[in-house]
Amino acid sequence: MTSMPAAERLGSYLKRAEQAMAAAKSAALKPAGLTVAQYAALLHLAEHPGISAAALARLCGVTPPTMNTVLGNLQDRDLIERTPHEWHRNVLEIRLTEAGAAVMKDADQRAIHVERTAAAEFTAAELKTLRALLTRCADRFDSIRPDQD
Repeated sequence: MTSMPAAERLGSYLKRAEQAMAAAKSAALKPAGLTVAQYAALLHLAEHPGISAAALARLCGVTPPTMNTVLGNLQDRDLIERTPHEWHRNVLEIRLTEAGAAVMKDADQRAIHVERTAAAEFTAAELKTLRALLTRCADRFDSIRPDQD
């Protein structure tokens, strides 16, 4: 027997919530023709036009190679465009195309519905507390992560 039962492990609850949210968003985004990763990239691109792939990967919480795969799929569908930076020619700026903005708008409404449905289970005070607790939890995990040199 382990010294800490699964029912006492915070990670089990966090993972279950994350997986349930991802499954709900995946189902909601399917009619828009996007994966959750593609939606996340489009969402951040809408808020940060011209961002680099590396910065976008950090915002989406994925590795740069994973982001390049996501971006390649989005570019193949003409939802994004990558152009050289004005001063740094080896850096590509990424922007939504007109088609990408339209897909993003549709997908965002679908994702917002999932978020609002979940949020409706809580009072305003509970949501504020939940956000604060999750932020504190993430900050603590960040603080105890070994250096990755």
